[in-house]
Amino acid sequence: MLPVALKKQLSPVLQNGFVLKRAVFQSCLELYPMSEWEALMQRINKLNRFKKKNNDFIRRFTAGVKVIEIDATGRLLIPKDLVLFADISKEIVLSAAVNIIEIWDKEKYEQAIDDATVDFADLAEDVMGQDDDEDGIS
Repeated sequence: MLPVALKKQLSPVLQNGFVLKRAVFQSCLELYPMSEWEALMQRINKLNRFKKKNNDFIRRFTAGVKVIEIDATGRLLIPKDLVLFADISKEIVLSAAVNIIEIWDKEKYEQAIDDATVDFADLAEDVMGQDDDEDGIS
């Protein structure tokens, strides 16, 4: 069941449906609004499928992809194979990740956050701390 506040935020895209897939780097699921998924597929469709690594990537990236609809009461059904992949037991966490929503088993999410806390300052500097712009703003 989606929280009411999240359902309201998603209302502009609810009627178009969603795509649910395995995450690439974590054992969680990623919920894409259909428009985001279609934009991503346009990028992936530009890959040369006659290169083995591209073909392997496409196959692995799209493995287990499911088109999902959220019903009128705000429920979303997670297929069993994806529940097993994310090792979802009882409680889940929905985590906004810019243009998608990650769906985690609560314990795994808390562990991932705890593991990342130690290195977060270094990670933030590496990712966001590029050299200053010409106008002196970093």
